[in-house]
Amino acid sequence: MDKKNLRIEQQLNKRASLGNKRSLKLTDEKLVDFSSNDYLGLSRSEDLKTQILNAYEELAPKNGATGSRLLTGNSVLATQVESELATLFGFESCLVFNSGYTANMGFFSCLPQRGDTILYDELSHACIKDGSRLSLAKSMSFKHNDLEDLERKLKVSEGEIYIACEAVYSMDGDFAPLKALCELSGKYGAKLIVDEAHSTGVFAKNGAGLVAELGLTEQVYAVIFTFGKAMGIHGACVASNHTVIDYMINHSRPFIYTTAPSAFEFLSIREAFRFLESKPSLATDLKENISLFNQSLNFQRPPRHLSTSAVQVVITPGNQKAKSTSMQLQESGFDVRPILSPTVKEGEERLRICIHSFNSKNEVMGLVHGLNSLLC
Repeated sequence: MDKKNLRIEQQLNKRASLGNKRSLKLTDEKLVDFSSNDYLGLSRSEDLKTQILNAYEELAPKNGATGSRLLTGNSVLATQVESELATLFGFESCLVFNSGYTANMGFFSCLPQRGDTILYDELSHACIKDGSRLSLAKSMSFKHNDLEDLERKLKVSEGEIYIACEAVYSMDGDFAPLKALCELSGKYGAKLIVDEAHSTGVFAKNGAGLVAELGLTEQVYAVIFTFGKAMGIHGACVASNHTVIDYMINHSRPFIYTTAPSAFEFLSIREAFRFLESKPSLATDLKENISLFNQSLNFQRPPRHLSTSAVQVVITPGNQKAKSTSMQLQESGFDVRPILSPTVKEGEERLRICIHSFNSKNEVMGLVHGLNSLLC
């Protein structure tokens, strides 16, 4: 064995022995999808695909962006799409990034300054935590959706204070208490930033997200919208006021030092939202399937996991139990994946089930029957 690789080989072997070594696997297209983040089925929509390709052919742009937005990668199309997104989401300005991960990294690594404080929900996505680590500000977590713990930490925070949360939490499917968070951030003069990764496209008119549905846009400092889930494409944006976006253009390293999204990506974003505008029934179908799933389970789940979001959680403690239950469901024809520690805390291993608008009622009930048989 190459001695240079000995340490990392040992670490990989340790992970394998714990049953949580990751590997890349192909999706079995024969299984019924209860795993992907394609909540509205837009990634599989032939009509949307045709709409995007027709728009691309009409525009006939370059294949690639050719450089960063600050060099040769900017375009009339890019600025138009960002303006349209700002109008859709109800903010002054938007800035498009290559992914939700880089959008969060781009925001949290540059806006909070030395002497400031970032407070993030402990279940926030890794990109919020990673962006906070790159910032010069102090950062610390607060207990999940715990307003009392957050207020205790607000009282001892210094400088400008940034509060970070997800509208819908990716591994639990529950909602942030956005109204209460707005009130608390206002009380302490803090800036509330909401990641709408799992709510973009699903809530509010034309998929503008949970902040918009609750009428809280004016009280939120910035929102990160992600297009790689319910919107069925790729990319993301930060939505805020003109000053914040101007500052990010000048100081956000994940924006400055990367090749811009291609014209195809900008067109895909535009066309996906235009397509969704003409398909309001998709969100309705999704809500009906979520309700059917929740009402048909015969076993008890903790109140926090009785979610009305597309992300549904069934706790199966232990990596082996989570994997074996998932495998049995897959053998029955349902693509359900386990979430293992250390992605979640040890003892909170789970099945993460994603409900979609395109799942038939029979498919939902078939999955429910399998879960009831295995877990009751």
